[in-house]
Amino acid sequence: MTRARNQIISTADTPYYHCIARCVRRAFLCGEDSLTGQSYEHRRQWVIDRLKTLQAVFCIELCAYAVMSNHYHLVLSIDETRVADLTLDEVIERWCVLYKGPLLVQRYRAGEALGIAERQTVSEIAETWRARLADISWFMRSLNEYIARKANQEDSCRGHFWEARFKSQALLDEQALLSCMAYVDLNPIRAGIAETPEQSAFTSVKQRIDTQQEQEATALTLKRFDPRQAETAAISYDLHDYLELVDYTGRAIHPTKRGYITADTPPILARLGIDTDHWLQLMRPQGIHIATVIGHSTRIEGYLKRHQQRHIAGATQLKRLLQ
Repeated sequence: MTRARNQIISTADTPYYHCIARCVRRAFLCGEDSLTGQSYEHRRQWVIDRLKTLQAVFCIELCAYAVMSNHYHLVLSIDETRVADLTLDEVIERWCVLYKGPLLVQRYRAGEALGIAERQTVSEIAETWRARLADISWFMRSLNEYIARKANQEDSCRGHFWEARFKSQALLDEQALLSCMAYVDLNPIRAGIAETPEQSAFTSVKQRIDTQQEQEATALTLKRFDPRQAETAAISYDLHDYLELVDYTGRAIHPTKRGYITADTPPILARLGIDTDHWLQLMRPQGIHIATVIGHSTRIEGYLKRHQQRHIAGATQLKRLLQ
């Protein structure tokens, strides 16, 4: 049975979430339609450009992304500390980048004199917007509605462009986070449209490889790796280890190489406590989609207790993969 979004996305459990949005019917997000020969490749940049705009508005960080032909993956991190530190004016200015806002807020932004009751109303509206700035549902809505309108306008049609709602998975710990990030970054390789991570266009792994230490002005801002935890909000592993992990996994799940390369297994797998056989099962198509929650067995058990659930679909298999 479909669960309410607020039962899946809860920062009390984790700030990390894997989100997937897929086009309806035969609609193309990007790529080329094999029947008509029409190319939609330019739409990949639409997604990147919109994400860049949303990053300047929402207090939600991007850990990983992959823009495919008829769907995209995002791994997102909610930054509640940053949104709590925003002033009222900062909240209003951020939200009004995307939405016009009511007339009263427009008058406030224009510097008009407002009464006490009016200023209180503006403050209440801003607090509603503050909550939305850390809300993944609003983030995804602001992305999907924008892309759908542009695509429908280009196709001269109306109606749904996306499936009824985006899918999301809670990533309860760093094992789950890195597993999901690697899975997302390897999408083009599994789909057969790239041979190596550095050739996987419109993915976070290619951006990390290209930019390494410095972010290009046109690139998205990605959550940083920092094994020393000098940045408390960073991912507490080394970027070089992560790139090795993605490269190893990409070669190991290649259609002509069904086995795994034990001699080249990166140390990060051992540190994460993940068995290589189970890791490769998780990285194969559909492997990561078996549950709405991913994490260590003890974290999953705690999640079930907090949400008064008996079972999560796929949890048994995940417990074998991430122990």
